[in-house]
Amino acid sequence: MRHEEFIGQVQNRAHLSGHGEAERATRAVLETLGERIPEGLADNLAAQLPHEIGEHLRRTEVYGGAGTGERFDRHAFIERVAARSGTDEPRSAYLARVVLEVTDEATEGGILDKVRGSLPGDLRELVSAGHTG
Repeated sequence: MRHEEFIGQVQNRAHLSGHGEAERATRAVLETLGERIPEGLADNLAAQLPHEIGEHLRRTEVYGGAGTGERFDRHAFIERVAARSGTDEPRSAYLARVVLEVTDEATEGGILDKVRGSLPGDLRELVSAGHTG
């Protein structure tokens, strides 16, 4: 999937008014996901996405250190997305579901299943819900 198609899908499914909003939502969700999942998994996921989008996951990597994989729950995940995207928490939860659904469709080999497996149950539900969930 190309960058424009990915952002267009986010824009369409989340009913956003423009590409800029879709870019902002995508960045907010993937940077937050990159903080939560193990660094190697973030890098593997990023490698399957368009370069500009994958970089949002890589931006949180700590090379040569303990890595990412911070421990935080669904509420903290949504708070971080809200702060980055400039939206309220209910809207941020919806945006997260949309971006993660498009991410799942843009990747191969079950990489998002591995991401789900690395998350606690409350976050796993968020990743699995999709934009209608």
